[in-house]
Amino acid sequence: MKAMKKILVLGGTGFVGTHVCEKLAREGWQVTVPTRRRAHATPVLHLPGLTVLELDVHDEAALSRAVAGHDALVNLVAILHGDQAAFEHVHVALPQKFARACLAGGISQVVHVSALGADSLQPNKLPSMYLRSKGEGEAVLLQAAEGGSAGAAAHKGFDLSILRPSVIFGEGDKFLTLFAKLQKLFPLMPLAGAAARFQPVWVEDVANAVVACLKGANGQPSPRIIEVAGPEVLTLKEIVQLAAQASGVAGGSGRPVIALPTWAGRLQATLMGLAPGAPLMSLDNLDSMKVDNVATGKWRGLASLGIKASALLPIARQYLGR
Repeated sequence: MKAMKKILVLGGTGFVGTHVCEKLAREGWQVTVPTRRRAHATPVLHLPGLTVLELDVHDEAALSRAVAGHDALVNLVAILHGDQAAFEHVHVALPQKFARACLAGGISQVVHVSALGADSLQPNKLPSMYLRSKGEGEAVLLQAAEGGSAGAAAHKGFDLSILRPSVIFGEGDKFLTLFAKLQKLFPLMPLAGAAARFQPVWVEDVANAVVACLKGANGQPSPRIIEVAGPEVLTLKEIVQLAAQASGVAGGSGRPVIALPTWAGRLQATLMGLAPGAPLMSLDNLDSMKVDNVATGKWRGLASLGIKASALLPIARQYLGR
């Protein structure tokens, strides 16, 4: 497949987005990053060939103007917390808007980062608002990729890659770093959802997967769904313990982790959800953990893109150890 030259990256100023933009710039592609405020784009402003547009991506008219002239679109916009309306706004309505813009603007390729546990066929059967909205957003794009309306007149579709990552770790994450900080502050760790299973994936592997899809995904037919997961399946309790080991808390042994029973875990999540600012955990997060956040094996994985998944501990030691 011919290499893409002009890429519009939604969410390019975020944790995953900065890594994606760096790799795209390294490929010599022209990258455009929309953001509400230019100051938010400081981490990527230095990249060669990168343009920042000040606009609200939820403004469909502005988004359609931004899409014009690009070859591909990457969507990394997501939220972990909110009510039903917020999840619908970000995970469903936004894909509807950029799908219409891509169909009308002749975009030939879309890469959409979803989540492990999402199901585009039966999203209503999923246990959390987060996962249901992720599945509904996938369904919108799968229809549009086939030339479906997405609320507009029929058009030629686009090449579509849907990436479903597990929880993502790396320098600057709000996952392992948070657990390491909490263990430095508190003598013990009461933990809701301690038995929930994850397959943590390095942010660099996720970014490499985005680039590989833009390069043609090793010839995999479109639309394609790819499960983006690391090499290890770990419980949340094990992840918390590894964060302590990597950061050297209590000599690497960490604080005692107390697995809370379901009722106490839900009480903890409720109280955290009521705290001011972005919550550490919400009831919806806890509901998401009812579905194992691990690769199902029903879809291709990182290996199909020529990427060898990286183990958690050696990388976590590099940034948590500091």
